[in-house]
Amino acid sequence: MSQPRQRRNDLDEDDVRVRPQRGKSRPRTKDRPEHSGATGGLVVAVDRGRYTCLLSGPAGDREITAMRARELGRKGIVVGDRVAIVGDLAGGADSLARVVRVEPRRSVLRRTADDTDPVERVVVANADQLAVVIALVDPEPRPRLIDRALVAAFDAGLLPLLVLTKSDLHSPDDLLAAYAGLDVPAVVTHRGGNLDALRERLKGRTTVLLGHSGVGKSTLVNALVPGADRATGVVNRVTGRGRHTSSSAVALRLPDGDGWVVDTPGIRSFGLAHVDVNRVINAFPDLLAGTQECPRGCTHDEPECGLDAYVAAGHAEPARLNSLRRLLRARELPDDDADPRS
Repeated sequence: MSQPRQRRNDLDEDDVRVRPQRGKSRPRTKDRPEHSGATGGLVVAVDRGRYTCLLSGPAGDREITAMRARELGRKGIVVGDRVAIVGDLAGGADSLARVVRVEPRRSVLRRTADDTDPVERVVVANADQLAVVIALVDPEPRPRLIDRALVAAFDAGLLPLLVLTKSDLHSPDDLLAAYAGLDVPAVVTHRGGNLDALRERLKGRTTVLLGHSGVGKSTLVNALVPGADRATGVVNRVTGRGRHTSSSAVALRLPDGDGWVVDTPGIRSFGLAHVDVNRVINAFPDLLAGTQECPRGCTHDEPECGLDAYVAAGHAEPARLNSLRRLLRARELPDDDADPRS
C-alpha cells in the first residue's frame, strides 16, 4: 500500500535537496597560488603548446615536458625562458608538468612579420649574443637582411657576431669590407674546417644563430654539439633559396657546459616595426655625444642632423656615421630576399 503523500507544510530542511547553481559551486578569489615550492627550469624547445624544460639537480640534468598553467593566461613562453614548474617532474614518457611562472627576462630578441605589423614576436629570451650566419655563396648574401638582423641585435642589447660560411667557395673579403665600419666581429668558416675561433666567441654565452635557410646554421650546430643531429638541407638551384630544415628553435648546451647555442628556423624576412631609433644609436657610443645637437625627433638621417657637424669636426669616423645610417635605412627599406641576385 502506498504511503500517503506529504503536504508541503510537513516538509523541513532535511527533505529539501538544494542544487548548486552553475558556476557558483566554488567561490572565486583574486589570489593566485604562489607556488613557492616550484622547481626552476630552462625552456630549451617549444612544440605546439608543449615545452621541453631542462631541470638541473645533484643527480645531473634531466628533460621534462610541461604545459602552460591556466593562471598564466596568454603570456608567451619561448626558448631561453627561465620558468617555475610544478607537477610531475619525473621526466618519464607519460609525465606532464605545468609551467606556473615565467621569470623576468634579462634580454629579448624580437621581430615582426613585416614593417607594418605592430605585433611583436619574441624569438628567444635571455640570450647574450646574436650570430648572423651568412653564406658567401649558394645562397648569395642578402645585405639588407643582414643589416636588419644587426639592428635587432643592437635594439635587444645583444652582442652582434657575423659568421661567414662556405669561404672555400667564395672569398669573404668584400663582405668583410662592407661591415668594417660597424666594428662587428666576424668569423670565417668552411665545411670541415677548424671552428676554434667560433668556439672562442661562443664560450660562456648564450648565442642565437640567425640566418636564411641553406646558409649552414644546422651544419655548424652539428659540428659544435656532437649528437645534436640537426637536419641539414640544400639550396634550390632555380630560386637560389634554401629549404627550411629546422621547424622550431632549440637550445643546445655546448660541450663541457661552456655556453649555449640556439638554432632557429631559416628566415625569409625580419620586420623591425618595434625598433626605436634611440635604442639603435646607443650601440654607437662614439656618435652618441653628437646627437645632443640634433633637433627634436631627429631620425639621424636628415639634413638638420647634428651628427654631420660632429663628424666633420673630427669627433668620429665618417665610416661609422655611414654605417649607422645604413642600418637606420634598413628599417624603412624592404629586405632583398625576394631577389637572390641583390
